[in-house]
Amino acid sequence: MIVMKFGGTSVADAEAIQRMMNLVEEKLQKHPLIVVSALSKVTDTLYKICDYAERCESIEALMLVEHLRERHKHVIEGLIPSTNPHFETANQRIDELCNQLKKLIEVVCDLEELSDRSRARIIATGEYLSSNLIANALNANGIATNLVDARKLILTDQNHLQGEPDLRSISEVVPHVIQEAQRLLNGETAEALITQGFVSATASGIPTVLGRGGSDYTASLLGMAVQAESIEIWTDVDGIHTADPRKIPNTQSLTEVSYEEAAEMAHFGAKVLHPATIEPAVGKNIPISVLNSRNPQAPGTQICCNEAVGPGIKSLSYKDNILLLSIFSNRILQSAGFLSRVFEVFSKHHLPIDLISTSEANVTASLVPDKPLDAVIDELSNVATVLVETGKAQVSLVGKELLFVPELYPKIFETLAHEKIYLISQGASLNNLNFIIDKARLPEITHHLHKTLFEHESHT
Repeated sequence: MIVMKFGGTSVADAEAIQRMMNLVEEKLQKHPLIVVSALSKVTDTLYKICDYAERCESIEALMLVEHLRERHKHVIEGLIPSTNPHFETANQRIDELCNQLKKLIEVVCDLEELSDRSRARIIATGEYLSSNLIANALNANGIATNLVDARKLILTDQNHLQGEPDLRSISEVVPHVIQEAQRLLNGETAEALITQGFVSATASGIPTVLGRGGSDYTASLLGMAVQAESIEIWTDVDGIHTADPRKIPNTQSLTEVSYEEAAEMAHFGAKVLHPATIEPAVGKNIPISVLNSRNPQAPGTQICCNEAVGPGIKSLSYKDNILLLSIFSNRILQSAGFLSRVFEVFSKHHLPIDLISTSEANVTASLVPDKPLDAVIDELSNVATVLVETGKAQVSLVGKELLFVPELYPKIFETLAHEKIYLISQGASLNNLNFIIDKARLPEITHHLHKTLFEHESHT
């Protein structure tokens, strides 16, 4: 069995879904388990619906639901002949899902409260719309396909909006559910199975989601559980590039990267994979391929065991909205316990630190400001002076054993010689080198670094 994950741009419209179905048909001998995201931009619309519902602006929210209904029905018209029984089935299911969503919005507006549980149900609707639509389209095109609810497969803790998968339960449950799903009602065996990315539930069935971009994670978790031959991540670029090709010119596609490199690329801002995708596949040594559904002839990028990949720089990535937190102890001498106190506050408030630099009496940390820091700053101010700097960006260079590529560092520091560098971090794994700079300088610095490090050399 192989796992094939298709992101939003790979199922954006009827034309994209037809390309996807062609790819699935080519892999039927490998019994594909298909993971689909919501149609492109649908999840963004569902987050807007949540915002309207939370403000009790029901008319605006319900208008967006109708927009989603019309969009999905238009896609059905482009994929399934109206005379085919699956045309009516697909339309009925879209109506059911949209009507359920409308009822949920009305309840939220009546209660004047949007709980995390209700929010998780709303934002998961996009995957149910797309998976039902595509399952019917596959069947209408002669591919015997069964639809499996991801909430029976991906089991998490009670965190509704950022569920933490229970790997043991998933490994135990998934093979049985998949085996049962392969048996169709007519006694035949399904040629393909399809499920929703991003969607999950607790062991008792309470809806959760894995967080934005979680469809990659779903694919990796399922690949682990069924011990897949391979995991294919289908997107709209030719594999992993030396930088984001949408933002930086003349990038190159990488033919091969290690699990560790891919994980660090994702963590440090590369947009191709969800940061948690790699871990489930590593334990089973399952290769992951990142491929382009719009250009399936391209070789893409293979992610495999570390030993098979040589050292050297592979990519440049960045985060363009970074906050720098500098904490200075109020006691210059005898600062024992200062660091432990600072980290205790970070832990208490679940503060996701990215990079950090420490001395006896000072801590400087970078983070993405995704929640208010007032309580953190107030508590730290009892033992320290706290300085908050905004308008920063993080540039990350990722590659295997960078420390052992001596010619790399002169190139980097010559390029950055006249720039303000607020923090430098060399990863303990020796696979990443990071800088905090002014956000305003990010475009010029990243273009210059990429040109210096990649455009005159060949990288694999």
